[in-house]
Formats: sequence, C-alpha cells, structure tokens
Amino acid sequence: MERKVFGLGDIVQMKKPHPCGTNEMEIIRMGMDIRIKCTGCQHSVLIPRAKFEKNMKKVLHSAEGGAENN
Repeated sequence: MERKVFGLGDIVQMKKPHPCGTNEMEIIRMGMDIRIKCTGCQHSVLIPRAKFEKNMKKVLHSAEGGAENN
C-alpha cells in the first residue's frame, strides 16, 4: 500500500466527520503526533501519526497550492 503524502497546512478529508458535521481538517502541527483543526468549528485535536494516517481519506487542498486528484 502506498504511503499517504501530506504536509503542514494541508486541508485533509477524514473518514469520520467531526461532531460539528464537517470531515475537513487542517494540519497545524506535525511530529510523532499530528494536531489537526476542524475547518467548521475550529476545534483542534492532537492524535498519534499512525492513527491519523489510518483515518485520513485524502488531501483536499495542499499548502503548496495544488490539490491531489484521487
């Protein structure tokens, strides 16, 4: 399986929606843990990288400019 490519500032789509109703999150911190911020209600969550990679569906908007077409 191909590793998912993502970076700081990217807007990603998660498999499950946030309780506010949106499933789009912005990556605001990267390391062993990844902090993501909900684009709907601005709530931020710190989750382990492995769990994030498992629950991330795709990158919607890349911080570098282009969007990934999958």
